[in-house]
Amino acid sequence: MRSAQWLSIPCFSITVHLTMDDIDLSTPIVYGSTGAWTLLIPIRKLTSFQQMKPDSSLFPEILVENPKASLHPFTQETRDSDALMHARHFSSPFSGTTEDPVTGTASGVMGAYYLEYMNAEIDQTHFVVEQGHEIGRDGKVLVSVVRDGQDMDVKIQGTAVFVEEMKVELDT
Repeated sequence: MRSAQWLSIPCFSITVHLTMDDIDLSTPIVYGSTGAWTLLIPIRKLTSFQQMKPDSSLFPEILVENPKASLHPFTQETRDSDALMHARHFSSPFSGTTEDPVTGTASGVMGAYYLEYMNAEIDQTHFVVEQGHEIGRDGKVLVSVVRDGQDMDVKIQGTAVFVEEMKVELDT
């Protein structure tokens, strides 16, 4: 994980339509990756998630250190009692999507974040992340993380459903 202390929080607020009061500064805003870089942004209250309306075209201007990263706001307030965290995932403007309803890679990063910044006295955790409620595509990811010295073994588990068929052409 890399610190993102340079992040301009007022710019983030404008980009996702939140106020400074929505952001929880008791834990850091950091970049993390389990395959794709995302910026984890702690949010105080679950009610803030309904207000979020991303303008991903502005992300590269804000994420100057990592302009192709996504934004992943999260909170420990949840809708479902079996979940530890609630999240949304605003995709990089280079990805071709605006919001991912359920994001395994970012959920894995949230597991490492939880051990590093929210519960550093334990060496392993298993919890559920809920996501997708705000766009009508509810989903859950089971996250398991084991700390081994400076390293963390991150695993995710969930189910997938067929959404749509598309044709993709690759330039060679």
